Amino acid sequence: MDGISSDRQSFDRADRDAPDEGETADRRDDEASARSASPDPVPAPLDKLPETPTSPQRAAAPQPGLPAAPLPAPVALTTQPPRKGGTKKLVLAAVLLAGIGYGGHTGWHWWTVGRFQETTDNAFLQADKVTVSPRIAGFVTAVAVGDNQPVRAGDVVATIDDRDARIQIEGARAELEKARAQVEGYHAAVVQQAATVASAQADIVNAEAGLAFSTQEAKRYADLLTAGAGTSQRAQQTDADLRQHRATLDKDRAALDAAQKQVHTYEALAASAVAGVASAQAKLDGAELNLGYTTIRAPVDGVVGDRSVRVGQMVGAGTGLLTVVPMGRDIYLVANFKETQLGDMKVGQSVEFTVDAFGDHAFRGTVDSFSPGTGAQFALLPPENATGNFTKVVQRVPVKIRLATDDPMLDRLRPGLSVEATVETRGDARPSHSLVGLAATR
Repeated sequence: MDGISSDRQSFDRADRDAPDEGETADRRDDEASARSASPDPVPAPLDKLPETPTSPQRAAAPQPGLPAAPLPAPVALTTQPPRKGGTKKLVLAAVLLAGIGYGGHTGWHWWTVGRFQETTDNAFLQADKVTVSPRIAGFVTAVAVGDNQPVRAGDVVATIDDRDARIQIEGARAELEKARAQVEGYHAAVVQQAATVASAQADIVNAEAGLAFSTQEAKRYADLLTAGAGTSQRAQQTDADLRQHRATLDKDRAALDAAQKQVHTYEALAASAVAGVASAQAKLDGAELNLGYTTIRAPVDGVVGDRSVRVGQMVGAGTGLLTVVPMGRDIYLVANFKETQLGDMKVGQSVEFTVDAFGDHAFRGTVDSFSPGTGAQFALLPPENATGNFTKVVQRVPVKIRLATDDPMLDRLRPGLSVEATVETRGDARPSHSLVGLAATR
């Protein structure tokens, strides 16, 4: 009885733990459907091979005369991995749609905007920098500016020892006073010689009167001698007086002529002295200029750079001391466009550019002018294409671009910065005469 009760309890537990036949059949149908839907057939697990359907009662029923067999352990159902084929298709479709959208957007942008723009990254900011040099040689006594210091036109940047210049000024002033004294002396000599001329003229009048009396006297005594009323001695005396008065008149005339010529001589010397005064004044002005050149001033507004001048340094005329670089509105852009990009460019077209140092900030400007030749034409050794083998290379033409002055970051720009510039070739702009021939050949 105890053995029968034990077998019955085991049979009841097996009946409770055994899965229902309907549920097992449904799971098998789902697994078969999953294997058929997958692109790669999934083989059935070895532990889930189909079995001959039997009821739990038959499987657990003991055979007569045999001991009761142990009940099989419950079979654990494994979950199939999610299907990957559908996810791949969705990702592929999304990528294709994104590519088509991007391509359409890019194509539309090129058709409406991009084909009217010319871009180059061979562009750099520039400014008309000025090298400051002394006009005279000397020792530097003071330097009034430092590196990277802003200056205004006319500000003192350095000073040269001025003692030599002051000595030259004193010598030039002495020469000027000497020349002025000579002018005054020659003017007095002219006045004095004019009085001599007047005296010579009076002597001539006196000599002419004496000659007239001697002529008449000689004629009377000659007539008396002829008539026998006079003596020959008296006639000879009157004749000698006549000849003497004639010689005196000739002498006085010669003296008048010499006095008049001496007046012209003094006048010429006076004019020479006046020229000497002008020369001495010029020397004085030059000495004063040299004194002014001892103070070196900034020629333009800008920022000091490349400063090499030091106190106590001996500098010569023309020696570069420092460079003043204009900033802000005086900076401009030079973009080297390919010759194939210039056909539609005109002076006055709008330009937008970015500076590598400032990221995506867009600066604006306008095309100002075109270079009269390619960059190779102004090189130290221009190419000679008429000799040797020829290899065609696309040339570049420098284009000057004037920057817009209303940008708040304009003061941060520096000459030499790298730029990527884009020229908008649409819109009205005055044509560039320098590109008429180039456009006609395209």
